[in-house]
Amino acid sequence: MKKDEIDYLVIGSGASGAAFSWKLSKNGAKVVCLEQGEFIDYDSYPKNKNTLEIDGFTKWNWNPNFRENKFDYPINNQNSPIHPLMYNSVGGSTIHWTAHTPRFHPSDFKVKTLDGVADDWPINYFDLEKYYDENDIMMGCSGISGDPANPPRTTRPLPPVPLGDDGEIMAKAFDKLNWHWWPSDNYVDSNYFKNKWEFIGSHALMDRTSVSSTDNKYWPEAKKYGATIISGARVKKIITNNEQRATGVEYIKNGKEISINANNVVIACNAIGTARLLLMSSSRNHQNGLGNSSGLVGKNLMFHPYSFIRGRFEGENKFFNGPTANILMSQQFYETDKNRGFVRGFSLQMVRNHGPAMTALELDWGENHHEQFSESFGNILGFSIIAEDLPEEKNYISLDNRSKDSDGLPGVKINYELSENSRKILDFAIEKTDEVLKEAGAKFTFNTPLMRQAGWHLMGTAKMGNNPEESVVNKSGKMHDLENVYIVDGSLFVTSASVNPTPTIQAIALMIADNLSKNGK
Repeated sequence: MKKDEIDYLVIGSGASGAAFSWKLSKNGAKVVCLEQGEFIDYDSYPKNKNTLEIDGFTKWNWNPNFRENKFDYPINNQNSPIHPLMYNSVGGSTIHWTAHTPRFHPSDFKVKTLDGVADDWPINYFDLEKYYDENDIMMGCSGISGDPANPPRTTRPLPPVPLGDDGEIMAKAFDKLNWHWWPSDNYVDSNYFKNKWEFIGSHALMDRTSVSSTDNKYWPEAKKYGATIISGARVKKIITNNEQRATGVEYIKNGKEISINANNVVIACNAIGTARLLLMSSSRNHQNGLGNSSGLVGKNLMFHPYSFIRGRFEGENKFFNGPTANILMSQQFYETDKNRGFVRGFSLQMVRNHGPAMTALELDWGENHHEQFSESFGNILGFSIIAEDLPEEKNYISLDNRSKDSDGLPGVKINYELSENSRKILDFAIEKTDEVLKEAGAKFTFNTPLMRQAGWHLMGTAKMGNNPEESVVNKSGKMHDLENVYIVDGSLFVTSASVNPTPTIQAIALMIADNLSKNGK
């Protein structure tokens, strides 16, 4: 292809890449997207199969090291207590997510001003508000307006997913304690549950006709406007000239190296994949990685540290009916209260009982197994505790040349330590969540202080900021060091908040695309 034939070459087709591609192609730009994975056949999901739970921990595992799909790349987790989770395919990790979609609070964009930690974002909540709304419409948000913990919002496109009897029990417990709670926003079609209240399992594995993902929401619309996806295309390197411009990329498809030129390159590979690609794209003019004059590419990696606490209730309940997660959430302890001994806070996300297979696997195997199973199955309710993770340069990713992907490109090594502040948040949160579970009637509680397989949310590694010496991209997503390379995924996050990041990632991608359409840079 000739250079002038492609306005924007987008790398990655997930949450941000799809939203960006749709917006630009709708506004008349020629967009081509390279995706290292392939399209997923919806019939291949476990859905209602008897093996649903086991498949979720084997060939459909969130961890690419367990799944070992040929489109994944190896991740060395030896230096991290939290393991990254992601999926490479058309639609990215949205084809495999729980689709829980709360927004950041206005305070999340100015933690330096409010709390004296990290940095303020160069943008704010209200810069993104109309793009949050646009994305909710595109993705089909089920929810209800009026949440007192958040700014007013427009009417959600769909009504909220039902709380269920167990959700009602937990909501009453929050009311008794006078704590905040609200039905969770979801990119799940709530109409699906009108006549189908039974064991569903995780949204990640249920009937995909009811769960939004970018392959079924954004990409069909983007294609109508002329956007193109080349799947099975693993990008090896972004190519630059001596004028600090990218000319295109080299990618590998079916074992063959191919070059493609474009006027602009847009990276949407998540906070690990984007940093990996920038480091692999080192050259004579960018010896430490592409766009890395600040030395911050790959640094300030943020997860959301999770704890998991559950309570066992008496009776013969069916707390497994309905989706496992995305029921209700509490943001009672979201904002900083320095009397607690830490800054920032956490959200509580209600979760239901596992199905029979996972319930059995979690119990002791021995003479008391059947008795314990009878006491536990259907009688467990709990919460995922999602803590805000502050950026630290000691948390970073690096290339791992000892482990290669299926095309011989280097894997990544995760170097991450849980901060003292995050540990204090989680310890406090476990104590408070125990309180609400017992208020709801739990006779026994148990917890996991830090979930290892919980690195769903990948943020940082290409920080957004005004100062080129202290950030990687500007507030328009353009890399400081290059004239025509943009980043639109979670790698540009300055801070992490304590909610799922995907709606914010997509809103930022839409904002950047809109700015480019209007201003050209």
